[in-house]
Amino acid sequence: MPGVTERLVIAIDGPSGSGKSSTSRGVAQRLGLAYLDTGAMYRAVTWLALDRGLDRTDAATVAGTIAQARLDVATDPAAPTISVDGTDVTTAIRDPQVSQAVSSVATNLAVRKDLIARQRAIIAAAERGIVVEGRDITTVVAPEATVRVLLVADPAARVARRQAELGNRVDHDAVTDQVIRRDRDDSTVAQFTDAAPGVTVVDSTDLTLDQVIDVICGLVPQHTGS
Repeated sequence: MPGVTERLVIAIDGPSGSGKSSTSRGVAQRLGLAYLDTGAMYRAVTWLALDRGLDRTDAATVAGTIAQARLDVATDPAAPTISVDGTDVTTAIRDPQVSQAVSSVATNLAVRKDLIARQRAIIAAAERGIVVEGRDITTVVAPEATVRVLLVADPAARVARRQAELGNRVDHDAVTDQVIRRDRDDSTVAQFTDAAPGVTVVDSTDLTLDQVIDVICGLVPQHTGS
């Protein structure tokens, strides 16, 4: 984005299917910023737990294993990738099995503490700035972000979007369960159902992707050249 000289951190939270990923990548590309999908990090460590055959109810073992894992996260919004101990899991983490299991790992408080520290390090390393999306970015990971947004949408719209993303790999009932149940489970450890003070709510239900991107880019302070 011409004229932007300050280091921008844009934090975008929201429930499943609200359009966080597409929107965040679009905002990052338009503004020339890095992009971080924190949900992909939780999915990656869930993939690791499944790959190792860990008992996910054994919180200490799961957290200890994950703490030893190397996560390599590429923050180019045009080609975001993630690897675990040298294995590229960018595609594998979207497997329905991972989707079903991710809340059991994401609600592990020791895992959250570990990944939050990693996320903050990635944010700090983004010299020009970064768009970060997740569930607790505006409140926990980057509460001092330049722009803080809670992206919401009608539940039916969210389910429809996730169904379109997954296609025939998962039936409608399973998609509904993933979207609604995961929100319920994750809301026990992260606040993303109501906006915290200073957070702007953007409802994407009746907006196109470009319109949502326009709205969020419009929140960038004027002194940065927006």
